Amino acid sequence: MPQRDPNSEKTFDFVVNKGNGVKGLVDTGIETVPELYIVPVEERFEPNEISTHGQGSIPVIDVSDWDDPKVTESICEAAGKWGCFQIINHGVPSEVLDAVKESAHRFFGLPKEERSKYWPENSPTDTVVLKTSFAPQADCF
Repeated sequence: MPQRDPNSEKTFDFVVNKGNGVKGLVDTGIETVPELYIVPVEERFEPNEISTHGQGSIPVIDVSDWDDPKVTESICEAAGKWGCFQIINHGVPSEVLDAVKESAHRFFGLPKEERSKYWPENSPTDTVVLKTSFAPQADCF
């Protein structure tokens, strides 16, 4: 059985539980990628093993008609098979999308203490919270 890195739990605690994120880890000046973030060689995909589901690229979904049941089907299928997809004809101006990306960069550039105001236990509202989208502890520990 592979030996677990004794620093993995500390790294996980620093990044996830203490809310520093990967950016906080980088800001510490680390020079190597922690083992927690390295997929063992024997578990890595080879480029020729990655399935494109016959499509050859990430699915592109036209949502110009949200009422079309095929939109929902396409989103569910792409999410299930690919885990990601591109949406087109959503009606959101590119300037708004650019502003959202810029806001995200500014937010994640804030000190941890400022971002922590939006953790679920601290947020003044139920509609604005900062969460991770996955539970790495289920996979790692």
